[in-house]
Amino acid sequence: MVLAVTVMARSLPDYAQLRASEHGQMIVVRARDGAELVSLGPSYGQWLEAGEIPTVMKGAMIAVEDRRYYAHYGVDPIGVLRSLWVRARDGRWRQGGSTITQQLARNIFLNNNRTFDRKVREAMLALALEAKFSKQQILELYLNKVYFGGGAYGIDAASRLFFSHPATSLSTAEAAIIAGLVKAPSRYSPTADAEAAVSRARIVLRLMEQEGVIGPGEAAAADLDTVQLKQDHGQNSVRYFTDWALPQLDMLLPQTFEPIEVWTTLDIGMQRAATAAVQTNVPKGAQGALVSLDRDGAVLALVGGTDYVASNYNRATQAVRQPGSAWKLFVYLAALEAGYTPDSAVTDAPVTIGGWSPRNSGGRYAGTINMRSAFAYSKNTVAARLGDDVGFGTVAAMARRFGITTPIVTNPSMVLGTSEVRLIDMTQAFASVMDRGRSIAPYGILKVTSAGGEMLYRHEPPRDQMLVAPHVAAGMTDLLQTAVSTGTGRAAQIGRPVAGKTGTTSSNKDGWFLGFSSGIATGVWMGRDDARAVAGLQGGTAPARAFADFMRFATAKRPIERFETELVLPEWQLEPDDESWFGNPEDYYFIDEYGERADPFGRGVPPDDERYSDEFPTRLPVDPVRDPSRDDRRPEPYPDDQLRPPFPAPSAAGQDLLDRATGRNTAPRETSRVQSQAEPRLRRPADTPRE
Repeated sequence: MVLAVTVMARSLPDYAQLRASEHGQMIVVRARDGAELVSLGPSYGQWLEAGEIPTVMKGAMIAVEDRRYYAHYGVDPIGVLRSLWVRARDGRWRQGGSTITQQLARNIFLNNNRTFDRKVREAMLALALEAKFSKQQILELYLNKVYFGGGAYGIDAASRLFFSHPATSLSTAEAAIIAGLVKAPSRYSPTADAEAAVSRARIVLRLMEQEGVIGPGEAAAADLDTVQLKQDHGQNSVRYFTDWALPQLDMLLPQTFEPIEVWTTLDIGMQRAATAAVQTNVPKGAQGALVSLDRDGAVLALVGGTDYVASNYNRATQAVRQPGSAWKLFVYLAALEAGYTPDSAVTDAPVTIGGWSPRNSGGRYAGTINMRSAFAYSKNTVAARLGDDVGFGTVAAMARRFGITTPIVTNPSMVLGTSEVRLIDMTQAFASVMDRGRSIAPYGILKVTSAGGEMLYRHEPPRDQMLVAPHVAAGMTDLLQTAVSTGTGRAAQIGRPVAGKTGTTSSNKDGWFLGFSSGIATGVWMGRDDARAVAGLQGGTAPARAFADFMRFATAKRPIERFETELVLPEWQLEPDDESWFGNPEDYYFIDEYGERADPFGRGVPPDDERYSDEFPTRLPVDPVRDPSRDDRRPEPYPDDQLRPPFPAPSAAGQDLLDRATGRNTAPRETSRVQSQAEPRLRRPADTPRE
């Protein structure tokens, strides 16, 4: 055995290597203001030399884990015999015989398997460690590497995790709490069960007094009830956000095992307000979820349920539920894009489409009303008529355009929200309307840095896209604002402009409210996980009230913003062109066969004519009757009594060009300077070769 221990001691890593070894990757998650939200994975804190570790901490650990630490050589025969005697007396293992050195060997080199082979190897490694290193070095390694729960390895990490200060300033009571964690970190963790932690610490204080680490007076003065535990900033609901955001690191970062810090978009104050809004307003026996997005897509708050500890299922990002009338957002967007306006007259009357006959809530019909009123009071028959008019496939395409990723049915009843959706997707759609029809992509990670401050990733805003014309988004905002001011969403009013929509499914199984104000878009869902009905749950009740409670806090420090709901269009957008809003048609141009710009209005371009502007290659005639100095390039028709172009109107293509394109005349020939009557006269550079 002496030979085996000698060989093993020589093969052990040196002290510097043991000190540098770590298990796993530590991830510190920070809020948008830099405050630490949560630390995931192993946390090692600062390495403390033996002389920097408080004496009371050393004494507490030895008193609890290995009272004969300075009397053995790695394995304590008396401790082993005592453990065997307790096992024979009680019929089960109640007391371990492992020394601090054995625990260190197990933590560094082995696992926790309860096998005889592992115990033998552990004992041999402990003897080898004692042969190679001093008692102070072994105790220093142990106190800096032992696991204390919550991902904390070492006393400094544990002190920062539980008490928010370094281990160099640990009090007697705090040292007793930390020393008591080694036996069962998850059971005695102060953040999980404060009463159990304090009860265990009382035992530690008694053992410290028995072993002479502290005197009776110091033991009596250690008041465990006054120990201040670290505040949980985001409450347990912050884990819903981290569960959604952190898996994205696999795509954002190259593979790395070094400790990293993740700076997120989450606002601590808004997260607390969101948690309180959901918990306060959710009906008894139901669940709730909330997502809030800034105008650029940054996730400000995310709550996936009423209690993460009780259920970590994220209802904000994972659950799919029917949105009810909140789906009418896409129906009315499609109608507005098709030419309707908020003032357009629609009919609220019984209707049957493909054998399906929708009815309004309450069974009442208003006859001929405008779209604004129909949306505000969530008239189902009007939504059905609009969907039938623009096409149910068009409504589905509009939902896809605005970020809905779940399957969408295209039968007539889809206009009332029969397709299941995710809360975060619906909130994204409302945020895009808030941003005047531009695309919004939710994101939660701002940047990632290494432990040394090196930048590993920084969020770059994606290039946004116009999902609908600005006047369509303005019309939709008009409808959404009316729904809150006078319609079904009145409970969501917060004393400043709010636009939003309620949603309620059949038998009150789901209640929704989604809306925006002052650059923040928020969605709220409530219901039961088993999809059973909830008495009195409508989108305009509990979800709308939760929305209002949260938004009052979220928008308090933001300026009041008036919505842009005017449908005033530029003159050139008044033409019946589906794509006219993409730009001014006067800026369109075509390319001729020589790669030059050609006149897009079919009049040809004479090579030298002073009546043409030199500003654009596509030169347009100047009307001599009008003021020549006026900068008006819009093409106008030529009346018979005014000057006509001195050249004939061109056809689609000249015969010479068609012959060469079809191969009828492949022999090269010099192109005539005089163009045919059927071919437009085009300018080209002098150095361009002719065929």
